[in-house]
Order: sequence, then structure tokens, then C-alpha cells
Amino acid sequence: MTPRPTSSGSHPEQPAEQRRTEPPAPARKEAAVKKARAKKAPAKKTAAAAKVTAAKAATEKTTVRKAAKKAAGKTAGKAAGKPTGKSAEKAAGKAAGMKAPAVGKGAAKKKAGQAAAPSPAASPVPPEMDLEIAVSPAVDSGDRERLLDGTHHAPHSVLGAHPVPGGVVFRAFRPYALAVTVVSGGLTVELHDDGDGFFSGLLPLREVPAYRLLVTYEGTVQETEDAYRFLPTIGELDLHLIGEGRHEELWTVLGAHPMTHQGVTGTRFTVWAPDARGVRVAGTFNFWDGTGFPMRSLGSTGVWELFVPGIGEGELYKFEITRPDGSKTLRADPLARRTEVPPATSSVITSSAYEWDDAEWLERRADVPAHRAPFSVYEVHLPSWRPGLTYRQLADQLPAYVKDLGFTHVELMPVAEHPFGGSWGYQVTGFYAPTARLGTPDDFRYLVDALHRAGIGVIMDWVPAHFPRDEWALAEFDGRPLYEHEDPLRAAHPDWGTLEFDFGRREVRNFLVANALYWCEEFHIDGLRVDAVASMLYLDYSREPGQWTPNEHGGRENLDAVAFLQEMNATLYRRVPGVVTVAEESTAWDGVTRATHHEGPSGFGGLGFGLKWNMGWMHDSLTYMSHEPVHRRYHHGEMTFSMVYAYSENYVLPISHDEVVHGKGSLVSKMPGDWWQQRAHLRSYLGFMWAHPGKQLLFMGQEFAQGAEWSEAHGPDWWLLDPHYGAEADHRGVRDLVRDLNTVYRHTPALWWGDTEPSGFRWVTGDAAEDNVFAFLRYDSDGTPLLAVSHFAPVVRHDYRIGVPDDVPAWHEVVNTDAGRYGGSGVTNPDPVKPEPQGWHGFPARIRLTLPPLATVWLRPA
Repeated sequence: MTPRPTSSGSHPEQPAEQRRTEPPAPARKEAAVKKARAKKAPAKKTAAAAKVTAAKAATEKTTVRKAAKKAAGKTAGKAAGKPTGKSAEKAAGKAAGMKAPAVGKGAAKKKAGQAAAPSPAASPVPPEMDLEIAVSPAVDSGDRERLLDGTHHAPHSVLGAHPVPGGVVFRAFRPYALAVTVVSGGLTVELHDDGDGFFSGLLPLREVPAYRLLVTYEGTVQETEDAYRFLPTIGELDLHLIGEGRHEELWTVLGAHPMTHQGVTGTRFTVWAPDARGVRVAGTFNFWDGTGFPMRSLGSTGVWELFVPGIGEGELYKFEITRPDGSKTLRADPLARRTEVPPATSSVITSSAYEWDDAEWLERRADVPAHRAPFSVYEVHLPSWRPGLTYRQLADQLPAYVKDLGFTHVELMPVAEHPFGGSWGYQVTGFYAPTARLGTPDDFRYLVDALHRAGIGVIMDWVPAHFPRDEWALAEFDGRPLYEHEDPLRAAHPDWGTLEFDFGRREVRNFLVANALYWCEEFHIDGLRVDAVASMLYLDYSREPGQWTPNEHGGRENLDAVAFLQEMNATLYRRVPGVVTVAEESTAWDGVTRATHHEGPSGFGGLGFGLKWNMGWMHDSLTYMSHEPVHRRYHHGEMTFSMVYAYSENYVLPISHDEVVHGKGSLVSKMPGDWWQQRAHLRSYLGFMWAHPGKQLLFMGQEFAQGAEWSEAHGPDWWLLDPHYGAEADHRGVRDLVRDLNTVYRHTPALWWGDTEPSGFRWVTGDAAEDNVFAFLRYDSDGTPLLAVSHFAPVVRHDYRIGVPDDVPAWHEVVNTDAGRYGGSGVTNPDPVKPEPQGWHGFPARIRLTLPPLATVWLRPA
């Protein structure tokens, strides 16, 4: 993990030259407003005006009744084959308090500065009905104020078309518009301008018709559907599941989704903001002014929704939220599935059209559980593996490279969107969006697909422990603590300056559980390596006494986090066949990889992970290797202690990015001695690691003994493998060893079948401290052994006796890290080694080996 500034990225209110994609409202808007107000100068809705409106409504009652009767008569005449006059539409419009443009030749004559609207032939007004006007068509003062302030919970109940006593009222809220006209069939009626962007009118209709709006701005006319005529796009079941925190496909209902609704194409916007007084959507489609796009609240769930017709993929957007204190904040979508390229921070409307070609991979990945299968992982930081490459360009190189080296999986350092590159992706702001630095979400799918077609599984680092404090992201999203805990002591992460999720809030747990499913189901990810689990499990993690509060039982365990991790693992394993979850957990928590329904000695059920990083092995073994060989006899136990607890969990042996940054140096630079000895130490250590019980993980660059510490700014030093570089053979030799280790490993079940079974391992000698020798046997399910001998002293030992079983007639050397092709001295055992009948090391037979200096040797039955 890496600390980062408390805020990063750009803001939509920056100057235009700094932020091309989120410009302020154009100057023409202001001109349009001034011109519209100068021409129309509508009176504001005051108490006196309300009285005038009421009086006007009363006088219009008789007029409307007469107009309707007249229209009915003309309609009846038309039905009998008699011609009708063009005054029906005009009379109806006047009776409703609206302007009805003349039909025919005069329709082309418009006000100055107003574009011509289409003038279809007149349509008859419906038959006579009992019209009782009880309302004014204009938006009342209370609704008007709330809409202007962005605090209206139900804009659809006011705007749009609604049956009322007296007909159907039409109301539109279009700031900066000069005029709004309703078009329905042959009827074209201009609404009355009520000021401040409000337009209204009343038509003497029996029911709400299908209609569109013509909105006139300075120099242009837009024909569009009315966003406020649509029913909600989310069903009651979805809302019920969201309210209960059990919507496992949350990404399908929240966020921005292009869709067809009631026969109209557009985009549905939905966001969870229970403490907001109002929410509006702003984006490139409305010049980042959300005034005229208020969203509606869908009951007690805290979900806000708006279907905006006519917009689709590629549009940028954010949510403008009115906080409880009345202030406003512009926020990226927490469930955005695509974002702008950082440092820009807008969300992007997207949908996937990708067609997968990895069905064969998905069908067989569940055949064998991960802990029973070969599992060697190449950890990759995608932006710096080959700097400058996109997802699709990486797909042309990464699968081939990893396959050539024989790794079974890649682990991608967080690809979820993050604003600060120096965090390496571990401080996420876009939990549902692959980082846009390398391409689109479908481009990322293409990379995953290419890896699968090459036979390589994909593990993704996942960060549910915390999130940064950026003011445009999740922190106090709707004005109060929402995703973070309401207790400041619980919310603030003491190490990274971030905020911890409130795992006790069901909607937050739902957000995270669904996110885990999202990556695995939508992107075919094969597993999640869950970051910083220890920081989630303990209330006192990195906190001093007095800085934390015990749980309800008086303990330090975070019971909410335990419940969340159990729910996440149980749900993921239930829904995604063949998936694996891996915990980065650095303590001795009981039952990290135990099933959630199995209770352990501590009284907790297991956390349900498939694998756990063995941080203890990593620290102990690297400490041992850092000592000069002459001193290692005093630290012998650091290499053997891991076998005391090796079967307490299902372990991964990680040499990750954390061990080669922040002044720790690269893996080869940790080794003592000169350059030859450093490489020999590294090769012998890798041989020991690949033979030790547990899965393997190696960070990029360490496979060819990169001497420099990793930096995300330039990535691995690939030039070390350039044939023109003088020491190229030294680095290529280490890479060749890694390839051979993986090849033998994958084809030798003894090295992986019994990783979690004590019967799969037996010490031959674990106490040869004076010789710096470790020897052990690994067994497969049939009892077939592999003998591994590691010699961490810089001398050759001839005729070194090693105890072995007496049922193997001869042993054959399959790996020797001192081989000349790896850059070693070439001390090997080229011929089969036959056992002698004398007992040794507690075994009934023994063999005599030549132990190379600083080397690991693997032998199999010949």
C-alpha cells in the first residue's frame, strides 16, 4: 500500500483550458436567458400573482366549456363527412391558456430569433367532456422553489403531463429555453412561459396522449421526448433487494445504463444517496448544468432515478447532490462502469458489446480446486509492465510471455479506477470501472479473454478495505458519512489517510459483495486477491489504546468485517464455479481459509477464503537469505519454522511488489556477496520456494534478476535482456530457470497436490544448520516422491549423504539451479543416483550427492 495525497484528479469546475471534457455552461446560454427575459419578462409567482391566476382560471372555465362544445360539434361533423375548420386546434389551445400557432401558410412566421417549428395539419379536439378547472397549469410556488433549489424528491409528479380536473396539464422545466411546444399527433401547442425556465399549459383532453417536446433555444430547436413522462425503470423487487442489502447484481440497477424504455431509447441514471435533499444529473448532454434534470426518489431505499431519452454511450456525467445542509456537491457515479482518463474524474455512459471466446476455459476451470492444482502466479502492474501499451496491445504480448515462462496465472495489481498512479491502484475511486488509462472496459475484457485462450488464469487485486477522501468520490457522498463509518475513529484509516468502509451497513456490504461478483461475472476474472484483510479484521489495527472501541463482546475483532468477508466469499463461491479468493492477511487469525459454516476454536466460523498469503514464510525466508552464509547456521530455524504451521491454512508463498519497493531493493539485491553469488543465492532460493508446500507468486522483473528496485514510472528493466548488453546472459539464465521450475512443477503432482495435506511432505533433514542444508520429500496422491535439497553455503560438498525411502531404485536429477545454462558453476549429478541400503536420517536407505555451491537440486525416481 502507498500513501497518497488526500485529493487528486481534476474537477469539473476547473477552467476550460484545463478541463476540456467538462466545460462550464456556454456563454450563449447567458445570452439566451437575457434575451428571453427581455422579450417575455414574465412576472414572478407572488401571492398577488397567485390571486390573478385563480381569477383567470375561473373566467376560463366558461370559455373552455364553450371551446370543447364547439370542438365536439366540429368533430361530429367530420365524422359525418362534413369538413371541419382550422379553428378547432386554435380554440382548444386558447381555452387551455396556451398559444396555438396558426396552421398552414402563417405557420412559417415566427418570432425573431426563434426557429420554425413543424406545423402538421390540424387534429380534431376530443369529444365534449365535463371540464371542471380546479388547478392552474403553472407549477405552484413550493414545487417551483424546490425544483430551482435542486431539493425536489418527486419531480415527475409535477413535471410532464398529468390528468387534472379540466383536462391534461403539461409542464416543462427547461432553463435557458425561449419556448417549449407540445407536439402530439397533429396537435402542436406552445406552452406558456412562466419564467425561470418553467413552461405550462392545459389541454382539454380525456387522457395523456403520446407527445414530444419542441424546445427552442437561441438559434436552434430541439425535438425530444419529455424525460418526465416515463414510469420508473426499476421494479419493486429490485428496490426491495436494495433495501435489504441483498441485490447480488447491483450493477444492473444502479449507475448509468443505456436502454430502451417504453419504446424510447435513452439512458437510465440511478444512484443511492439516502441523505440527499435532492439529486440532479449533469453531463455533456446538458452542458454540465443539471438544473433541468432533477431525479426522483424511489421510496425509503434512498435510490434516486431518472430516465433521460435520446442520450447514450460516450456521454460524460456526474450527480449533483444537494446535501442536508443545502450545499451542493458534484460526484462521480459510485457504480460507473467506465470513467474518464485520470486526472479527469467524470463517469462515462457505457454498455458492453464484447463477445467472449473463452467458453472452453470457463468450463474446465472448476474441475480441480485451486489448492489441489498447480498454481504459480506472475504478479503484474499493467500500466508499467510495458509502459505505454493499451489493454489490447498488452493482449498481444503478455499472454505469450507468461505462457512461455510456464506460470499458471497472472495477478493484476488493481485495475479498478484510481486517480493517483502512485497508489498503484490500491486507493480506488471507481470500484466498478477498469482504469481508463489503458482503454475501455471491453478492451480489458479482450485482455482477459486472450489470457484465457492462452490457458492462463486471471487473479485481480481487489481493495474492499478502504477508499480515498477525494471530494468528488465516495467520501461523505451525500453530505453525511455513507460508505464510511459514522464514527470518525472507525472511519479514518490510520496508515494511509483513507476512509474505511462501514461493513455494518447492509447497503455498503451489498455494494462490495456485488462488486466482487461484478468482476468475476462481467469480466470473467478467475479470482480475487483481497488486499489488507488484517486491517479490516481488527478494531485496534494500527491504533493506540483509547483510539478504538471494543466490540459488543469486549474484544478487538471487527465483527462487521468478519460478517462481510464471510458473505462475500460464500456468495462468490456459490455463484461463480471455479473462482478462488486469496487473502492478504498478515496475522494468525484462525480460519482464514476455513469454510464459513465451520466454527473454529475462537468461536468464529471460517472466513471462507480459498488461499492465504503466507507472510510469515516470506519474512522469515528473506531474512535468512539476507545473512552471509557463515552466519546462517544461527538462523536455520527461520527456514524451517514455516512447516510448524504450514497446514493451518491453504497458503500462497508471495514474493510480491511490496518486497521490491520503498527502499527494500529488488529480490536479487537482497542477497549477499558479489554479483555471481547474488544470482546463485537467488536461483537456489527460487528452487527452494517452488518445492516448499504452498503456491508461488513472483512479481514482474524478479524472474530475470532485475537489479534495480521496481518503479511504476518505468517498470521492469527489459534492456537487461538485450543480446547487446554485456551481462544479458546472467539475467536470461535466471529467467530460463524460472521457466524450467514452472515446467517441472506443472508436470510433477508431488509439488502441488499435497500443498494442504501433511501427508504430502516429510523432512529428510531440517537440522543440518552447520551445513546450511535443507532436504525434504514431497508426495503426490499415489505416494510418488520428489526429493528437494537446498544448499545455502558457497562450497561444494561431495558425497553428501541424504536419507531416502528404500522402494525407489534410482533417483534422477531434474532441476539443478547451479547448471551452467542458468549461469551457475555447472556442478551437477548427471547420472542416476542409486540408494545404498544403509539407513540415514531415519530412512531405511541413503544416497550420496554432490551438492553444488549455493544451489537447490530436485530429484525424481528414475
